[in-house]
Amino acid sequence: MNTTDRGSVTSTPRRIGFLMIPGFSQMAFSSALEPLRMANQLTEKPLYSWHMISRTGEPVAASNGLSVTPETGLREALDLGLDMALVCSGVDVQEHIDRDTLAWLSRLARRHVPLGSVCTGGYILARAGVLNGYRCTLHWEHISSIHEALLFPDVEFCSELFVLDRDRYTCSGGVAPLDMMLTLIAREHGADLAERIAEEFLHERIRDFTERQRTPLKVRLGTSQPKLVEVVTLMEANLHEPLTLDELASHARLSRRQLERLFQRHLGCPPTRYYMDLRLARARQLLLQTEMPITDVALACGFVSPPHFTKCYHERQGRSPSEERRLRRQRLVAGAAPLHAQQPAALVSNPEPVSADSEFTPLEEAE
Repeated sequence: MNTTDRGSVTSTPRRIGFLMIPGFSQMAFSSALEPLRMANQLTEKPLYSWHMISRTGEPVAASNGLSVTPETGLREALDLGLDMALVCSGVDVQEHIDRDTLAWLSRLARRHVPLGSVCTGGYILARAGVLNGYRCTLHWEHISSIHEALLFPDVEFCSELFVLDRDRYTCSGGVAPLDMMLTLIAREHGADLAERIAEEFLHERIRDFTERQRTPLKVRLGTSQPKLVEVVTLMEANLHEPLTLDELASHARLSRRQLERLFQRHLGCPPTRYYMDLRLARARQLLLQTEMPITDVALACGFVSPPHFTKCYHERQGRSPSEERRLRRQRLVAGAAPLHAQQPAALVSNPEPVSADSEFTPLEEAE
């Protein structure tokens, strides 16, 4: 770390390495890098330095065709003294995995260097075996295929925007890396600096690590059943003034009983419960993402009575709406770990562990 406390910063920048994988997402990469530059600019201090790395030290093309010229290759990067390394990848990530890269990541993990990823980089970290026993995320397009193929049984993949689990920082694609880096900056240098950076980038809010990626409805439901998709689409479009069960059934040209059986069969719950969960999820977004009064949040989510809203929210989340807002600010400032990360799941062994010793001898010799 390059901080002694949030008011005192040493003269040594925190060194962040970006491992560029061919086909990486330019947007995700820039969203991770730019907050570091702006942190230095706003504070007029060298809080961070960044180092572009590729397998051989040669230029690497992003998925949009633009190339980045790194300053070093893998072997030389071992001497940079990195404080963190982030894997930046994108399309066709499975086609750009090699033994040297996996061994390099394994070596950094043995040195207790924090590791992270943006977009699909979590796939490479998992292949290297450095996510075993961790929670992580990557772009939603790849999560379902990993689950279906039963890949990486030692790794818990989830659909949050980003996951900070001990010394592993993984993030989905798009602009989500901006939120992850701002959260890390807030932990190291305070929420005020992180919020100033967000303002500079016209980023109206710093999204929380508990927020989920927005995936297509069919993927989220786990089924393409057309009537179910139609009804859930109606529910999502009518959170402010909820439709009755009879109205939903009528729109889908179903009987009420058929609608209830449809939800029970595919989603394991009655439609009323599912609808309520959608409204409460929207309420949580508004509580965390806006400064709307709690009464207005209740009305926006179809609750005519604020006490009824508070009761339903507490039953679902285990805390009141006002407590939710206080906890969000506390997490951003103090960097508290996700509540659900405190209970590790039982894991099974990885059938294909990566050995740095056998896969990349030159790295061993470089030490």
